[in-house]
Amino acid sequence: MTNIRNPKRPNVRRFVPFEPSDFGVKVGRVVPNAPRSGLVFEKRIDSALSRGASRLVEDNQPYPGHRPASPKAFTLIEVLLAMAICAIVLVAINAVFATAVRLRDRTSSAVDEALPVERTLDRLRRDLKGTVGPRGFLAGDFKCGAQAMGSTMGLSGEAGGAGLDFFTSTGRMGDNTPWGDLQEVLYELKAPTDRDQAGMDLVRCVNRNLLATTTPTPDIQPLLSHVETVQFDCYDGTQWRTTWDTSAGDTNLPTAVRVRIQLVAKNGEDLSKQAPIELLVPLETVTRTNR
Repeated sequence: MTNIRNPKRPNVRRFVPFEPSDFGVKVGRVVPNAPRSGLVFEKRIDSALSRGASRLVEDNQPYPGHRPASPKAFTLIEVLLAMAICAIVLVAINAVFATAVRLRDRTSSAVDEALPVERTLDRLRRDLKGTVGPRGFLAGDFKCGAQAMGSTMGLSGEAGGAGLDFFTSTGRMGDNTPWGDLQEVLYELKAPTDRDQAGMDLVRCVNRNLLATTTPTPDIQPLLSHVETVQFDCYDGTQWRTTWDTSAGDTNLPTAVRVRIQLVAKNGEDLSKQAPIELLVPLETVTRTNR
């Protein structure tokens, strides 16, 4: 059986020069750390001394001065091509990112503009749904487009007769407030506090103290800004009317109330081509008889 030493180390063949002690003899020398099966090639060197012959040996050690081959590096063309591909990918990513940012900004702007409008319409809808007619305890008159709107709260409409004054049962009751759920509400336009702002502000004036012996101070709640005009119409069953006053001939509530809000036109837009915001709320009416 052949005994193999260090089988895991591969053999490396190289040429080594003869030594003086090898001259004129048969070479049969085994290089250290080489497998016994890998003997050096034998040759006679009688005629090779003048040529400076060398012998081929198998060894697992590199010969002196040997430098291992380095891995192949990238060429300049390959580097430039890789940089060009990276640049194209980065440009595509930048375009997608910029588009996403612009879409986010437009969406955020649209939401910011629509949110106050939705809140205003929701507040109007709830108040009109809870409208209380002129008949009943603590109930007052329903006025639309009248000149005396807000007189019980010491207010005079800044927008003329464009407003809506009525009593509703949407007041919030709490342990720390002495008021009930019945309250007087006035919707009207007021001049904005910011002089540079275009249009007017739609406000909600609330009076909770209905038994006050003096003129109460209302709670003025701003709802919507940049309003050009607001229009309240009342439906009597056959036609839409711009005025309604239960203290001056109209004994009952209207069948429905329509609200139209025209916002200020944006830069470069025509106001006549901008559709107004419209809300239609039906009211539950109770007919008053002489009995």
